[in-house]
Amino acid sequence: MKAIPVPEIAGAYLFEPTPHVDERGFFSRTFDAEVVRSAGIDPDGFVQDSVSRSALGVLRGMHLRSGRGEAKLVRCSHGRVFDVIVDLRPDSPTFRNQKHLELSGDTQVTLYVPAGCAHGFQALTDPADVSYRIDRAHDPAEDVAIAFDDPELAIPWPLPPASLSRRDMGAPTLAAALSSAQGRT
Repeated sequence: MKAIPVPEIAGAYLFEPTPHVDERGFFSRTFDAEVVRSAGIDPDGFVQDSVSRSALGVLRGMHLRSGRGEAKLVRCSHGRVFDVIVDLRPDSPTFRNQKHLELSGDTQVTLYVPAGCAHGFQALTDPADVSYRIDRAHDPAEDVAIAFDDPELAIPWPLPPASLSRRDMGAPTLAAALSSAQGRT
């Protein structure tokens, strides 16, 4: 496994495994504390694992947390997703930059999303399973959502959204969400 910096987003990394493939399929290490530590990330800081299953076209995001934020490791364990990360840390050298990439169960690549970055994805297969390893216990009072179709972000989602949560349907613009999040810090 190796850590690859994501140049568009300061502090973001891709963790690329080395799968062992044979006639049975593959075996792949999806988390290695030493490799995570080599990227300057505390592997012991992660406190919660979660998984989502989405049907083709389902769009989840854009989400982040107010306060100290929330760092996470995100991996598509089955299927494929169009994944998006947006740097919303005002003091970051990559503030407002975006990175779009495809995560898939075939590669098992993990994306590290630093605290203060918005994250979302769209399922490109039916189903697509996404696993999350998060560095803070979930607190709904700190949830922040941004409109997936905010013109300021202009994210090039590959499919029309097949389904959105109520939260995502009613998400405010980037400007409104940032103003609200700053008020809760």
